[in-house]
Amino acid sequence: MAVQEPLAGGRGQPGEPDNICGVTEIRGKPQMTTTQHVLVEPKERSGTRAEEFLNRVARRYGATALRVTLAITFLWFGALKVTNDTPVGDFVARTVDWIPGVSGGWFVPFLGLVEIALGVALLFGRGLRVVLPLLFAHLAGTFLALVTQPDVTFQGGNPLMLTTEGEFVIKNLILLSAVLVLYGRRRA
Repeated sequence: MAVQEPLAGGRGQPGEPDNICGVTEIRGKPQMTTTQHVLVEPKERSGTRAEEFLNRVARRYGATALRVTLAITFLWFGALKVTNDTPVGDFVARTVDWIPGVSGGWFVPFLGLVEIALGVALLFGRGLRVVLPLLFAHLAGTFLALVTQPDVTFQGGNPLMLTTEGEFVIKNLILLSAVLVLYGRRRA
């Protein structure tokens, strides 16, 4: 068993422990002992009652509201694709028509069914460990349009000048961010 002897130099007296940094000597070798530090976040500065109320509501309902509104969006967009009433049906079909077996009239309604399934799972908050990465992949796939149809998504080939279709794709950055927030806040 190792004998712990205080290292000389505590308060300037030989043989006293160094209370400042906890240095001890075991078998002639200096050893550092540490204290576990816990990061304490500073207390928020008290704001107005309205700010405090909004903070409470945001903390309590924000993630749920984000999940439900994302669900509504995907249920709605999916239903429009299934019924072939979406204004972006041709745009979506042209984005993936280079993939063998994907061309034809079946893909957009199928994609709509996938969006509805994802929307239902989001709405009820079930299977999010699997659903959120699938949703992220689906949304990331929409950026293919920028590569496969640059003439449709950019004005005059300028990547800074978006068309309506380009804006439709770029807004998915917000939806991707929403998925990341939900994934980070999901219950294990």
